[in-house]
Amino acid sequence: MIPESWLTCINGCEVRYSPFEVRYSCEKCGSLLGVRHDLAALKQRTAREWKAIFETRSGREQGMDSSGVWARREWVLPQVQEEYVINLGEGNTPLVRLPRSAESFGVEDLRLKLSGSSHTGSFKDLGMTVLVSAVNQLIGQGGRIRAIAAASTGDTSASLAAYSAAAGIPAVILLPRGKISPAQLIQPVSNGALVMALETDFDGCMALVKQLTGDPEIYLANSLNSLRIEGQKTVGMEIVQQLGWQVPDWIVIPAGNLGNVSALGQGMTMMLELGLINKLPRIACAQAANANPLYLAFKEEFREYRPVTAQKTAASAIQIGDPVSYPRAVKVLQEFAGVVEQATEEELTNASALADRAGMYTCPQTGVALAAVKKLAKAGVIQPDQQVVVISTAHGLKFTNFKVNYHFEDLPELERKYRNRVVEIPARVEEVKRAVEERFG
Repeated sequence: MIPESWLTCINGCEVRYSPFEVRYSCEKCGSLLGVRHDLAALKQRTAREWKAIFETRSGREQGMDSSGVWARREWVLPQVQEEYVINLGEGNTPLVRLPRSAESFGVEDLRLKLSGSSHTGSFKDLGMTVLVSAVNQLIGQGGRIRAIAAASTGDTSASLAAYSAAAGIPAVILLPRGKISPAQLIQPVSNGALVMALETDFDGCMALVKQLTGDPEIYLANSLNSLRIEGQKTVGMEIVQQLGWQVPDWIVIPAGNLGNVSALGQGMTMMLELGLINKLPRIACAQAANANPLYLAFKEEFREYRPVTAQKTAASAIQIGDPVSYPRAVKVLQEFAGVVEQATEEELTNASALADRAGMYTCPQTGVALAAVKKLAKAGVIQPDQQVVVISTAHGLKFTNFKVNYHFEDLPELERKYRNRVVEIPARVEEVKRAVEERFG
């Protein structure tokens, strides 16, 4: 028997919708929707049996099991039929320990979950495979969808374009003009999406895509759509499985539109309810100081929420002033004894460069999260002996200009502690030897 899942109101209204219904909010109160699972059906297997199933599927190269998301299909969207699944090998990303740089961040055990190793270079693939697969089945069973649309700061657009192209479904992308990296821009262009660069910021693009998807034949792919959350929640499941079914003390995650925070919480809670873990981690959300509405709300204990006008930040993927998943994220932070920290431009750039010195190649959003770890450890919120996992949300190669600017350009407003310039010298061995001596002694 296939377990059931359905959409329902996150505020508890007695409504129930099919996950294949084109609906993004509660008809009674207007709140966001979430996917709910038939836990009684899932509990027919023990925690030990579920662990064995997930372990057996891990590492397989064929079919749905080759996906880190669909290998956990009974916990994600079980009604999606395999013939409609758009699987590009997403998930199953490395969890890497950073022993050489952990102490510099104030902890003994620091690990990066390299979500940027996924197909399009970001964690967005985890959610997009579920959303596009559901739409593919909706169309395959006679539904009328002309295109899937999203507003994006870069990574969502790449993921939507790739998965839509694989499904043969048109994609519509709304981007803030001049505010994403060339590497991010070229991804949806290459995959054949209709890409529109608008004279506004992400929040302006989001407002427009909400209006556009008022047409039920244009399907919304932003994290307002709870199907995205279902795929993204598997990142926490992967982390726990990679740690031998142990829960880290902290998971630190960059926070922009806040769907990733909601997803992480949902996945961890589900594992707790089904007995695969016996405690929850604490969650820390990391925001750029130039785009920090969640941080400001946290400082006031979430008594009031005020959107901000996001200012320019190197962490462009989280340059969002009015996150759509704010209500979901607050619920998660309250349940997980969560905290929110911010990072200045100098803090995030140096944190990213420090991790690179340990063999990484981190995106600026990961730099925000690493800077938050350092600040929280210094404040005593994170203890030195606690295990910390940072979710690295995108591949650093998407942000090469960020690296070039740090090491090569003149940026007098930033103190760059780990700047490393190319040494240009004549092609003579004595000059090469002199350079080696000057650097290493």
